[in-house]
Amino acid sequence: MNQKEIKALISLLDDEDHEVSQHVEGKILSLGGTVIPFLETEWEESFNPIVQRKIEELIHELQLSIMIERLQAWKNGGGLDLLEGMWIIATYHYPDLSIEKLKTTIEQLYYDIWIQFQEEMNAVDQVKRINSIFFGVMNFAANTKNFHSPTNSMINSVLESRRGNPITLCVIYLLIARKLGMPVYGVNLPNLFVLTYKSDKTQFYINVFNRGIIFSKTDIDHYIAQLNIKSKEIFYQPCTNLEIVQRVLRNLILSYEKTSEQDKIREIEKILKSTLDDAPES
Repeated sequence: MNQKEIKALISLLDDEDHEVSQHVEGKILSLGGTVIPFLETEWEESFNPIVQRKIEELIHELQLSIMIERLQAWKNGGGLDLLEGMWIIATYHYPDLSIEKLKTTIEQLYYDIWIQFQEEMNAVDQVKRINSIFFGVMNFAANTKNFHSPTNSMINSVLESRRGNPITLCVIYLLIARKLGMPVYGVNLPNLFVLTYKSDKTQFYINVFNRGIIFSKTDIDHYIAQLNIKSKEIFYQPCTNLEIVQRVLRNLILSYEKTSEQDKIREIEKILKSTLDDAPES
């Protein structure tokens, strides 16, 4: 469709005949994400609040579809790039967010640590060196004041504010550690996301939410016992990038449950469901 035809369609959005307006909305949605710039232009030029509201809803619906398509493509490609998965989630709040901007930020953090990093140090000392910079100079910390805020699950917001929840802080820490060549992975503990350093000779755990404190398998045993739940292998071993992204989405659902935002809960559940087909639940 050309711009003139799209304009004609948009003019029918406030048609008094409900069937007509619904048909028009369906037709616009069928055009896909390429129609978004036209809708934005029409929104700016419109003086009709009903049409503007409907355009906003259509743009949001189209952006949601794009997000789900990206996430499914990422998953089907093996979910290899964790930063890409986190970027896709962040586009729920920030649809114009550039992944290149995120990559540049992570690259700079990595470089600032790399210049003070020594590969010949043992694993524990390497983690302590990262901790001293990550939580010291860089000032990353747990967002305990607004723990349930949805922005804690948005990697761009956490990179800007330097405050986040356990999983987003872990992701940023993990991305830097991997660039440094360290065998660091995410671990899905109940009620807490942590990291593990796992090589052929060594395995220990890192609680990024508690300033990178190092702990052992025995500490996890005690933690599981306190929760009075049955121990599982997944509480000790690395999880996949897909499982990390799924947990971030579940965190978002909890955030919106706290504020009773039912529409957002339904949308995030839809996004999460799109990643669960043929995929193991974490």
